[in-house]
Amino acid sequence: MKQLNRETPFAYPIRFAQFGEGNFLRAFVDWQIDLLNDRSGLNAGVVVLRPIPRADMPLLDSQGGVYTTLIRGLNEAGEAVKTYRKISCVQREIDIASMYDDYLAVARNPELRFIVSNTTEAGITTNDSDAYADVPPASFPAKLTRLLHERFLHFSGARDKGLVLLPCELIDHNGDALRAAVKHFAAQWSLGTAFDIWLDETCTFCSTLVDRIVTGYPREEIGAIEAELGYHDQFLVTAEHFYLFVIEGPAWLADELKLAGAKLNIKLVDDITPYKQRKVGVLNGGHTAMVPVALLAGLESVGEAMNDADVSGFLLDALHEEIIPALPLPREELTPFAADVLRRFRNPYIHHRLESIALNSWSKFAARVLPQLLTYQTKNGVLPQRLVLALAATMQLYRGGVIKLADDPSTLAWFEAGWQRVAQGECSLHELAKQWLANAVLWGRDLNTVPGLCEAVASALEAIGQQGMRKVLAALTSKQPAVV
Repeated sequence: MKQLNRETPFAYPIRFAQFGEGNFLRAFVDWQIDLLNDRSGLNAGVVVLRPIPRADMPLLDSQGGVYTTLIRGLNEAGEAVKTYRKISCVQREIDIASMYDDYLAVARNPELRFIVSNTTEAGITTNDSDAYADVPPASFPAKLTRLLHERFLHFSGARDKGLVLLPCELIDHNGDALRAAVKHFAAQWSLGTAFDIWLDETCTFCSTLVDRIVTGYPREEIGAIEAELGYHDQFLVTAEHFYLFVIEGPAWLADELKLAGAKLNIKLVDDITPYKQRKVGVLNGGHTAMVPVALLAGLESVGEAMNDADVSGFLLDALHEEIIPALPLPREELTPFAADVLRRFRNPYIHHRLESIALNSWSKFAARVLPQLLTYQTKNGVLPQRLVLALAATMQLYRGGVIKLADDPSTLAWFEAGWQRVAQGECSLHELAKQWLANAVLWGRDLNTVPGLCEAVASALEAIGQQGMRKVLAALTSKQPAVV
């Protein structure tokens, strides 16, 4: 079988430098750049910058920068679809540690305009140890500062040589965080007032929200896929059908990225906050509320949960009756997004184990579900029954015996001791709930001040323990069959 490689000379000007060679950027950002080149004439090439050396992973150059994406899932009509695409917008990959001169040469390219990054949530950090003379500095923001200063020096501070930065790290206000980190190293290295002004006045740091499940290299299916394609591709990457790229930035970016007419789900907005609230509340919140309920109902995967009438009914009612009404966004915006979320959960090509999603359940519940639970109670004067059940189900899950629990050691130790006291008759379910709800470090407040919450959680715990999750769900789920 032949090896995939570039068949025609690379013809795009390099307009994007990309920190990160991983699956996500290749199946999300590069995939969209490739489509923009075809659909709207963006005419942009990409140089990939490998921030951390990996001896076990060859450079994209070994295939001429070309690789295949396999996009599959349920489309807007609920039909299973899959699409192959050869991505040709990547010119080369530079290993920063071993090719540092090539790395700095990227900064001197007059056509460079955009910097994209995905260096994990821990990537945008600062320290006092990285030095300007390091080859290279250790942290991503220090590497970036060095590249930006090289560009500033080479073009003598020219105002038309500033860059647009599009960080994709999964942290709030990632553009602001990256700007602050660059400013930290600029000050630490005493790079001067002129460089500081150039950063402020010519470089645009955009915050972004990225959303796509990228499942990576399909190791178990690769034989059948390559037989279908007719070539070998060691960089093939799979991803779901759904994607969303929200950029908080100036209106002129739409022209530079040639978004008009491209028909891509890229949104250029003044304020990213509503989109963040929508994603965290509906997608992440729906996941987090469903997982403990599904596990206690004896299920193992998201797909099983979505094909289970009891659990899918619980999720549908939780979304439409309790989560969506508590979000500060119009229902007409949230309902279609919820429909997208449910299709994504039903994607037959993705096997998401519930146990994996249950990792660090408590911090997820506090961030993703609790705000809607409290808002619903404040607006309606009553508690949302399904979100309360999800809270109790998570507590029950931490009794142990269902899955291998993975969380902060102090949380695991607290529940182990608490459930042992309950088993020995030294503590009631009400007292256990009261003590856990009082954890102001986790919740940000003592939740015992929420009227009726402790009693409702204790009652739900008792029902789960005595009746089992199936009977509890039967009492909650709508009499009408849920349409998922």
